[in-house]
Amino acid sequence: MPDVMSSSRLIGVGVGPGDPELVTVKGVNALRAADVVVVPVMDSGERGRAEATVLHYVGEEKVVRVVFALNERSDRGRREAAWDAAGARVAELLRGHGAVAFATIGDPNVYSTFTYLAQTIGELIPEVVVETVPGITAMQDLAARSGAVLTEGTEPLTLVPVTAGAEVLKEALSGPGTVVAYKFGRQAGAVVAALREAGRVDDAVWGSALGLAEESIRSAAELDGSPLPYLSTLIAPPRRDGGRGGKL
Repeated sequence: MPDVMSSSRLIGVGVGPGDPELVTVKGVNALRAADVVVVPVMDSGERGRAEATVLHYVGEEKVVRVVFALNERSDRGRREAAWDAAGARVAELLRGHGAVAFATIGDPNVYSTFTYLAQTIGELIPEVVVETVPGITAMQDLAARSGAVLTEGTEPLTLVPVTAGAEVLKEALSGPGTVVAYKFGRQAGAVVAALREAGRVDDAVWGSALGLAEESIRSAAELDGSPLPYLSTLIAPPRRDGGRGGKL
């Protein structure tokens, strides 16, 4: 058993949006160097994107599946109980291993379950060192696959989770620069309406399951408001009329 005071580390590793080729070299090295790799799973048990990506680089015997009830968004008490149970399981692993990696889609510091895990571990085992390895985000992948330019010159970039409500998106669209929306599948109708109201629908692009067999990338103008996959990403650039370097 390791000396927790001096050696145990919890490493949040961003494994990108789903395409195994988009895991960084540092991320692959961290996964392979860890004693165990924790992957979050829903209470329904199906394999998620993080687990599928991890299995391209490490053996299944090294992977530990931990339930985070990621599909629970209405019952806060049940959700937090699941986080507590998951934290206790990871704390148990840390007491028996020197390095535990936690694989998260995207980046561990951008709307990631790792944030909640790290907070819980910090309370249970304050001596554990917490580190993160950055990962490629869905907005970067969608920009590359669709040809959308995220920012030019002095433009700001605003990222909003539409789980906070369509009003948050409307407010962002009224400002300058590109707006990126995450997790808006269930509110697709409100999102399309907000884009049309802001005059941004024609240049906006939507994508889901990026890099996977079921990948879908479409112009937002083609969306009819029907519900979309929960992990949908939208890029809504501003109007750029100044020509090359016009935003400098």
